[in-house]
Amino acid sequence: METESSMLQLGNFPVDKVNYDEIKDYFATFGLTPNQVKVFVYLGKTVPRLASDIAKAVDIPRSETYHLLTALQNKGIVSATFDHPIKFSIIPIQEAIHVLVSTETERLKKLKKSGPLLEEIWDKIPGFASDSNDEQEEKFQVLQGGNQVNSKIFDMILNAKTECRILGSEKDMMKFYHANFFEALEERGIDYKILSPVSKKSKYIFENLDSAKIKKLCPTVKGNLCFLIKDDDEVLFFIKNSNGNNKEMRAICTNSETIIYSKSLLFDNYWSNEAIADPNNSAVI
Repeated sequence: METESSMLQLGNFPVDKVNYDEIKDYFATFGLTPNQVKVFVYLGKTVPRLASDIAKAVDIPRSETYHLLTALQNKGIVSATFDHPIKFSIIPIQEAIHVLVSTETERLKKLKKSGPLLEEIWDKIPGFASDSNDEQEEKFQVLQGGNQVNSKIFDMILNAKTECRILGSEKDMMKFYHANFFEALEERGIDYKILSPVSKKSKYIFENLDSAKIKKLCPTVKGNLCFLIKDDDEVLFFIKNSNGNNKEMRAICTNSETIIYSKSLLFDNYWSNEAIADPNNSAVI
């Protein structure tokens, strides 16, 4: 029986929080904010509604609700009637997913096409001669938002020469899986090690990976600890992990030998003390 604390109320509809959080995480990969997801889910489980009714049901100010509905319309997943007053509804979920995937695919195509052109224009702008010692300096890059963070993680995986080591929570690993990071690791053919809690809920994300390269992380480790080490020459660590809102995600990437060394010590210590987490072995899980 579901307890009251495990349920979320959207208007008259009780929603299981675990299922809702998973849905929120999925939609976050397409750039939807938590409040946009809340409006979308509510509309998906009811009949066409007025903006005022939606605002009341999801407990969001009416003025903000109008902005949310406009944003969802611009994404092509919410439609409005020509009635007065206007009523809103979502398109069928299969179509909504197709629209979101197609939009992201087109955006990536445009980015790929614009890359070489940007490089060409960039080279036409004269610059100052660089000091050879600059290359040896420690550098810190602050990454804000899911797009920047995910792009940098892909860059690290694609440029890794020997190994990537990843430590994170179960929720982090699910995000990495849906962002295709694990697929990229396998395609690169480099060595990798993954430390994470593994349960029946998440074991499917590791099924196509080498079980010898995955170890179950101790549950006492804080859930907000997440980092990736590349080749012992670069590390990315989260300073604010998002709970569904990609815009709030923040991370730091650095080539600092001191920070890389400390993260490596931490990872290797956990790795040497944890058990192999075979996704197909329920005894481990």
